[in-house]
Amino acid sequence: MRFALEALFADVPAEQVEEARRFYASRVAGRGPGTLEELTEARARRAAPRAADPPAVEETVEAGEARVPVRIFTPVDGPPRGVYLDIHGGGFFMDCAARGDARNRELADALHLAVVSVDYRLAPEHPWPAAPDDCEAAALWLVREADARFGTSRLAIGGSSAGATLALATLLRLRDRGAVDRFTGAALQFGTYDLSARTPAGRRIADEYFIRAYAGHVEDRTVPDVSPLYGDLGGLPPTLLIVGSADVLLEDNLALAGRLSAAGNDVELRIYPESPHGFTGHPTALARTALGDVDSWLRDRVTRS
Repeated sequence: MRFALEALFADVPAEQVEEARRFYASRVAGRGPGTLEELTEARARRAAPRAADPPAVEETVEAGEARVPVRIFTPVDGPPRGVYLDIHGGGFFMDCAARGDARNRELADALHLAVVSVDYRLAPEHPWPAAPDDCEAAALWLVREADARFGTSRLAIGGSSAGATLALATLLRLRDRGAVDRFTGAALQFGTYDLSARTPAGRRIADEYFIRAYAGHVEDRTVPDVSPLYGDLGGLPPTLLIVGSADVLLEDNLALAGRLSAAGNDVELRIYPESPHGFTGHPTALARTALGDVDSWLRDRVTRS
């Protein structure tokens, strides 16, 4: 059998690929905080999130004994046809739900969705399992309240980077509770699915501070709630995996795609050429194309079926 990575590349106009190549060639590669002191400084330097118009409604939702702050967007021109649960990225230790306000407002209006974004607790102040506990609570609230609150029980979930990891962990928790059937799709962008350093992909990020901050206290980081790659992945909703060909997590996403497929799930993997980690947040035409692909996929899974 002959296997070529290029065969998995998303169909992107050549001029967009060339623009991305030039953009990344001229851009100094960054790195995440390597200590608590650097993390504190990075948080302080972070610019305020771009505002959305109309703005989010801020609420605190409850499931069981958990109370979790969320930001809610509803479409401006009619009732929602579905609800999208958004989980932000940031290495489990940075950013907030408000960072996604502009994108989530666009998503709500373009796809006629209610978008609920979770402000989960951050490491190292609140290490695992705080973040997945909060995400699970928000998801359970939606399962219980979406129909009454938004007029629809059709749900989808997604996130980028650490948010994609938490989205998948949330689905596994819901599946084990028998509550995953409401979710018609999961759109996961460049997640990290092995935090244990047991796989070749996991070893590439084994020394990163975000892992120590989030799960350094966990004796066995192959537990699926930390590293979803090791879980029983059967019985999950259709999943879209988005990743760049130059992403340090490319192998992680390839491995997850294989495991999801082997478990009998509907999975679609789209690799975007010349693109590093986090590329959908960069100012390139290729990033806009990738986000448009996510929108189309969600529309097909949530609002049209």
